Amino acid sequence: MTKRAPHDPYAHDVIVIGSGAAGLTAALNLAARFKVAVLAKGDVDAGSTAWAQGGIASVLEAGDTYESHIEDTMVAGAGLNHRASVEHVVENAAAAIDRLAALGVPFNPGEDAANRWHLTREGGHSHRRIVHVDDATGWAVQQALHRAASAHPGITLIPGQVALDLITERHVEGERFATRRCHGVYALDVESRRVRRYVARAVVLATGGASRVYQFSTNPDGSTGDGIAMAWRAGCRVSNMEFNQFHPTCLYHPRVKNFLISEALRGEGGRLLLPSGERFMKRLDKRLELAPRDVVARAIDAEMKRHGLSHVLLDMTHLAPDFVRGHFPMIHARLLELDIDCTIEPIPVVPAAHYTCGGVMVDLAGRTDLPGLWAAGEVTQSGLHGANRLASNSLLECLVFGQAAADDIAATATGDAALPRVREWDESRVTDLDEEVVVSHNWAELRRFMWDYVGIVRTDKRLERAAHRVKLLRKEVADYYGNFRVTPDLIELRNLVTVADLIVRSARARKESRGLHFTTDYPETLAEARDTVLDPVLVRS
Repeated sequence: MTKRAPHDPYAHDVIVIGSGAAGLTAALNLAARFKVAVLAKGDVDAGSTAWAQGGIASVLEAGDTYESHIEDTMVAGAGLNHRASVEHVVENAAAAIDRLAALGVPFNPGEDAANRWHLTREGGHSHRRIVHVDDATGWAVQQALHRAASAHPGITLIPGQVALDLITERHVEGERFATRRCHGVYALDVESRRVRRYVARAVVLATGGASRVYQFSTNPDGSTGDGIAMAWRAGCRVSNMEFNQFHPTCLYHPRVKNFLISEALRGEGGRLLLPSGERFMKRLDKRLELAPRDVVARAIDAEMKRHGLSHVLLDMTHLAPDFVRGHFPMIHARLLELDIDCTIEPIPVVPAAHYTCGGVMVDLAGRTDLPGLWAAGEVTQSGLHGANRLASNSLLECLVFGQAAADDIAATATGDAALPRVREWDESRVTDLDEEVVVSHNWAELRRFMWDYVGIVRTDKRLERAAHRVKLLRKEVADYYGNFRVTPDLIELRNLVTVADLIVRSARARKESRGLHFTTDYPETLAEARDTVLDPVLVRS
């Protein structure tokens, strides 16, 4: 690669798609040597990283061990984790936290010199190992990374770029038999409403997950599976898309649809109650509220269906009010704005789609199947999470794999050959959208049937119905996409339909219940844990 300024203003050494923890970590570790562009779908801080409340897991407590963190991760992942990936992330956690502290992330301090950071505990962890910034860790991490990236002369932050499709050898001009490779990305510039072509020698996908495919989600609106869908269309395999984590405790409120109530509240003693006051986890799991998220989410879902409830209650009133306000200032303040004082009354909560455990397959260096394309964070299936993500391992994965991808790009950079000539985006045969209502209607229909048929508890019949509806939507959206000029909503709908198809295909292929995938038709877990792998070369429409 070369630092020589290219003639094309949209050409760079490296393009990072996504501006959260994974993308900015990769960019910061590349910018000393390379010209890096970071494309953000909306504002730079609008992704999921800034929404993360809990913290970052690391072995820091006296008596804790790497092996214990590895074991907790593997138990939560129902044996489907790749041990090498788990070891890689766990063993690099402390260094990742140190790098964030050096960037100015104000982690809550410990009580004495022997304990540098205050550590909390969350569901599935056998020790206190979560470093945090009150109850707004993600926001603090995002701000520190954003400041560092903005100040770096080698990084260009470009907001308002909705990624459309990866540029591959198929888009190179004048070469009939070009070598298979990723050369960049086409992206819609929201302000000008024109499609730009960003060309580079290396591309990092850091676009986050796909939880907005469901009707109820804790994620920001941009979590529409864009990177997963683009990689799939470019020929990359995806894996374990059936494992969609539903956070047990999203606020149930008529004015607020996606406010997460952190797992840390349960880690510090919060109790789940029925309206009658019964602490129902006592009869369901010996770990009570600290059981893994899939167990707690299914328990809440079952109790809601059994009693015909719209929600259950998370009670903190037995804890000292100063303790609650001191440990969870952001959540406490937000609830007060909604006339809920969680120090004197329980919080109404409901499960909601929260995290995509599957995604684009990557190795320990973040390499995908497509040369020139790396990926990091929630967009990937790295082997870390298995069938269920352990709490506070997600930001950690972003930091470790963002660094790994950057290291591999730097180690494999060769020469300064000219960038290929890439075709412009062709809009010669399309017109402006005539009825936006069609897009919004299809979006609502998709998210509703995914919630009803491919949610917390599944059956073969529900999955079959979902597959039929996805097939109809895929055809309708493809026809629409081929005839009208792209808009952000149409791009997201196209990607959501692709992701929904991958989720349904993966769920139908798994003839067992494991981790986050629970089906009443196959309630047992098979002896051998195997990944679900979908290959675009082999999958028929």
